[in-house]
Amino acid sequence: MALYSYKAVNEQGKTSKGLQDAANVVDLELRLKRIGLDLIHANVDEKKSGFGNRKIKRAHLITLFFNMDQLLGSGVPLLECLADLRDSMDEPEFREILASMVESIGSGKKLSQAMAEHPDAFNKILVSLTHAGEESGRLPEVFRHLTESLKWQDEMAAQTRNMMIYPALVGAMVMGVTFFLMIYLVPQLIGFIRSMGQDVPLQTRLLLHTSSVFVNYWHVMLALPPVLFVFFKLSLNYSPSLQYRLDDLKLSIRPTGPILRKIILARFANTFAMMYSSGISIMECIANSRDLVGNQVIAKSLDQVEREIESGKNLTQSFQNTGVFPPLVIRMLMVGEATGQLDIALRNVSYFYDRDVKDSIRKAQVMIEPAMTVILGALLGWVILSVLSPIYDVISKVQM
Repeated sequence: MALYSYKAVNEQGKTSKGLQDAANVVDLELRLKRIGLDLIHANVDEKKSGFGNRKIKRAHLITLFFNMDQLLGSGVPLLECLADLRDSMDEPEFREILASMVESIGSGKKLSQAMAEHPDAFNKILVSLTHAGEESGRLPEVFRHLTESLKWQDEMAAQTRNMMIYPALVGAMVMGVTFFLMIYLVPQLIGFIRSMGQDVPLQTRLLLHTSSVFVNYWHVMLALPPVLFVFFKLSLNYSPSLQYRLDDLKLSIRPTGPILRKIILARFANTFAMMYSSGISIMECIANSRDLVGNQVIAKSLDQVEREIESGKNLTQSFQNTGVFPPLVIRMLMVGEATGQLDIALRNVSYFYDRDVKDSIRKAQVMIEPAMTVILGALLGWVILSVLSPIYDVISKVQM
């Protein structure tokens, strides 16, 4: 199918523009006719042909599933729910995806099948949960769980961003001050220091050499980080083992490693619990969760869990044998298996790590501020000491 950019008019004579996938212009006209629009003209959108690379924001998914929960719970038919959401959605790309889903469901497909046609908008977990809701007749309940889970993920992502924003800003400020001192201020003082005719102290000579490097190679120093970043990203794409070692380092390095591990485990536990409570099998829960964790070390351990369960071991033993999951997760899995309430036990894990991550991020932010202040103070102190030391020596000799 191609993606068409069209202009159409509704029954009230109001014109509208949009994007719609269709086999040809005739197919496009029929699709628009079914949603109450008469085609005026259309062109193939070459830049956006198909639905590839159309990543949908989490906020739009939250809006979708919240409204679906409310409308379906009120007895509104599924097709009408999607049509109403399509007409009220402000995001053009998501509106076109909803329009395509309305068309697919109108032609006889299930909601999960319509969602699966747009993998950039709906991942495997969302499709699997929707399919489970269709099979069990509990779609509103599934959408409620999805809304809560997506809100939680959005909050966790915001907390992680907040943890990184402050040190990034302060680090940029320190780098800016360093460049200003070394490229502008220190060279202004070089002539004055050398005109004294005194032996220049070691720290002053070091400052002068450092300033000379900044003055002569500032363009290299600015270009090197992005070049190294691009080279590193390309190396990761061509070397899975390097990606694995990097993911292992991310989990080990302090102070961010333990926080990242807790975030991953909280996301895993929350998703696993949501899928399990919706009636999805344990093996499928593990497989879908593996795609979500975003860390090869944890993903590899989940592969091992799958193999051990297939060989006959129980869930708790399989997770324990990996050596990756902490005692809290193992204990909760054991309790969940024993009581038959695995989803509740995993939600408790998610709640605990969620609270722990918030506390850890708060403590990290408190520690970052004085650390950055000390670094900036040490830099300024070194410059001031290096400049004033020769002046102090001259004054001392004059007084003698």
